[in-house]
This record gives sequence, structure tokens and C-alpha cells, in this order.
Amino acid sequence: MPNNPRRIEILTFPDSQLLDVAGPLQVFATANDLAALADKARPYETVVVAQCAQVRTSSGLALAASPLPSPDAPLDTLVVAGGWGVNAACENRDLVEWVRGRSKAARRTASVCSGAFLLATAGLLDGRRVVTHWQRCAEFTKRFPLVRLDPDPIFVSDGDMWTSAGVTAGIDLALALIEIDLGRKAALAVGRQLVVFLKRPGGQSQFSTALSLQENDGRFDQLHAWIMENLSRPLPLAALAARVNMSSRSFSRHYRQVTGLTPARAIEDIRIETARRLLDEGQSVARVSRRCGFGSEETMRRAFLRHFGTSPKAYRERFAG
Repeated sequence: MPNNPRRIEILTFPDSQLLDVAGPLQVFATANDLAALADKARPYETVVVAQCAQVRTSSGLALAASPLPSPDAPLDTLVVAGGWGVNAACENRDLVEWVRGRSKAARRTASVCSGAFLLATAGLLDGRRVVTHWQRCAEFTKRFPLVRLDPDPIFVSDGDMWTSAGVTAGIDLALALIEIDLGRKAALAVGRQLVVFLKRPGGQSQFSTALSLQENDGRFDQLHAWIMENLSRPLPLAALAARVNMSSRSFSRHYRQVTGLTPARAIEDIRIETARRLLDEGQSVARVSRRCGFGSEETMRRAFLRHFGTSPKAYRERFAG
């Protein structure tokens, strides 16, 4: 750990998304808190910066901010928040120029959610692989054709440039930065302290199968929770129907009407998503196959080939953290 803390600047602006600022800020602050408890030097100096002393976020809560430093002043990491206010920020020539210069002084630059629009406007993302919030991907691609947008991951690292998907993905990104700086053990300790359910790797999709299945009248929410808890078991149609007190035929019809998927397809999607996460964590293909209920490694291999065009082994080798 360095003797001097790493300076982290989080840029905000009017109508920024509050959690885009507060999420990463708290992650770094918690790393400092845990260091203090262990009688160690704090690893980070965190500061929220803006063009004005007080910034009203889109939630209505105002943030006190420090003035924009000189573009060439020493710093470790620049984090650019997102939110609907980014549209006006991209039209602010002075701010865009400051971001361009400040990024050059930083060891690394990161954006949260639609903050990628500001980095792209400053010309910092041309030729880079990036991600932003799924809702604005089509707009981003149209506005910045020289940027290689990947709409799926929760965060992406391309050299010294980091971008993340919507809102809470900024927390995942900050935890990844801490893991690089201080090690995996420190990042996991911060995650536990913040009661983060799961330290998600960047390759995980920002589109959650389990979440999308809840976008209905709630009729099958308890069933989906039960499926997640029993994924390693065989889950035949009759067993699913019995959980909701329906005949197999009636259940299949109603389930498809509500979710748009057959029960078999929904279960395969959940198994695939869970398998990706476990492979990202570095678990073996054999173990993941058992935990996710594929029955055999060959069955899981065929499912991965259908969904991703690659095998579980190749996926693990590429993305395991």
C-alpha cells in the first residue's frame, strides 16, 4: 500500500444520478474505514468535484462539491457520474475540455452509467470497448460510431479506461478497482461491510433473467425463488406445476402467457445465467454443471454453444476472475 493515499475524484453535475456518485464514493470510503480499523494508512483520498459548490441531483438531493482542480494536478482515478443531466454536461464545452485534460493526468478513468456519454464527447473512448446503461445503448451507438459499444456486461475495462452499466454497476466497478489496488481479500471485505449480495465480475450480464421474470403480475415469483434454491435438482414440468397447484397443461399455458417463455426455456436461461456467474468466479466446469443442474458437462456445453457460441471451458478461461 502506498504511503500517500490514491486520489479519487468523482465528477458530478446538475441532474446527475445520485447513486452514480454515492455508490463508488461509499465503496472507497469503506476501504478507508476498514484500513483504519486495522491501524493501516487509508488507501484513498476521495473528493466529489463539480463546476459549482452545490449540485442538485436528479433525485432532488443537493451535493456539496469541491471546485474542479487544475487539469494537470496529480490524481489517481477520475470517475464520471451519469444521469439525465449528462446531456447538458456534454454541451458544456468547458466541462468537456476539463474532462479531456483531467483524464490525461489520471492513471485511469472510469464512468458510471451514462457518464460514458461525457467521456465519448471528450473523444476519450474512440476505438475502445465500452458499456453504458442498456436503455441508452441505441442512442450511444448512433452518436458515437467510433466507439465499440458492448451492451451486455455490467462493466468493461479497456486499458486505462473503465465504463460501467446502470447505477449499481458503479459499485461493482469500484470494487473491481479496489481488487486491483489492494487485492481480492480487501475487495471482498468491503463488499461484506456494505452487505453487497454478490461481488459481480464485469463479464456478468446487466440483463438478469431472474429479474426479467419478475416483470409480470407476480403470480410465479415464489416459484422462481424456489427454482433458484433448487437449481441442482431435476425440475420436471410436473414438479413445477405441483408447486403452484396446477395441472401440467394448465401451468404451461399460463406460464407462457405471463412470462413469454416456456418453463423449460426459463429454467435453462436461469441455469445458464447462474453458470456464467460461477464460471466467472473461477469454479470448475464439472462443479458448475452439478450445481446448476445440467446433469452432465456435455449438456451444459451444448447449452453454452447455443447461447454464446463457445464452450463453458473457453468461457471460463476468458472471463474467470
